[in-house]
Amino acid sequence: MTTALFVQWVVISSLIIFSLLTGFAYLTLLERRVLARIQVRIGPNRAGPLGLLQPVADGIKLFFKEELIPAQADRLIFILAPVVTLVPALIILAVVPLGPPIQLFGQTITLGLAPDVNIGVLYLMAVSSISVYGIVLAGWSSNNKYSLMGALRSSAQMISYELALGLAFIGPILIAGSMSLQDIVEGQAARWYVVYQPIGFVVFVLAAIAEVNRAPFDMPEAEQELTAGYHSEYSGMKFALLFMAEYDKMIAVSVIAATLYLGGYGGPGVDQVPLLGPVWLAVKVIALLLLMIWLRATLPRFRYDRLMAFGWKILLPLALLSVALTAVGVVIWGG
Repeated sequence: MTTALFVQWVVISSLIIFSLLTGFAYLTLLERRVLARIQVRIGPNRAGPLGLLQPVADGIKLFFKEELIPAQADRLIFILAPVVTLVPALIILAVVPLGPPIQLFGQTITLGLAPDVNIGVLYLMAVSSISVYGIVLAGWSSNNKYSLMGALRSSAQMISYELALGLAFIGPILIAGSMSLQDIVEGQAARWYVVYQPIGFVVFVLAAIAEVNRAPFDMPEAEQELTAGYHSEYSGMKFALLFMAEYDKMIAVSVIAATLYLGGYGGPGVDQVPLLGPVWLAVKVIALLLLMIWLRATLPRFRYDRLMAFGWKILLPLALLSVALTAVGVVIWGG
């Protein structure tokens, strides 16, 4: 491995992590302002101009809050669980192409850590499955029955919806004929895969919202009956890490949805100005995030039995139907 390649990896990985952490902070502000707009109220507007320093104020508050660990908790697992939850959200974008290759100082630089790896989709599916361990361990290690119930709900919900989510990956793979995300993006140069895969796209978005425990699928942290679910006993920066993981996963699944179904970094002018690629990807991600916020403001929470029935009886059959139709179409029309 050359020094230049190593430096490139360090710089790009640092930019990805910085973007996720900064994006998490200001996504909370965006959500609060959009929810306020939908609910005809003002929202945070006191900390800094237009409330832009509200995430900074929240971070400082959490940093100086007292951290409590229950006396009967498993201390090591209790401390590690937020880290296990957050790390997958930070590393999952390693195989996503963030833009087309660019020429800089006579060298070709890829905008991504490993965008052309031939098992990119398998990497996404594997890493996205890890975060459930952090949530289960957080609930179990707290030695709190409400936290444990939230963790059990989470494991059942995430395992159920992962089946539909995994099947939603198959459509773009079949059409592109590759599991490389770079190939999938390049295959959408003429037409986005959402045109061929409207059912797969809807299934992916709904299953991804359930995977990140967002409303109306936020049963693992249902505050009405479970206090705060799996993170009832967390405070200070440990709670901040769990909070950060949820919002970073929202960004990550939006990037993946945009890559698989909405053309990724593709858009007008990208061929002439490659640096427009990340801009177009960011626009699509923000649109998907606004959709998630809109759903939270609009829909009530599912009852738990209906939540599970929706995953097994509606989303899973729809995902299977989408895969079958796509396979038939690829055989008939040759991709």
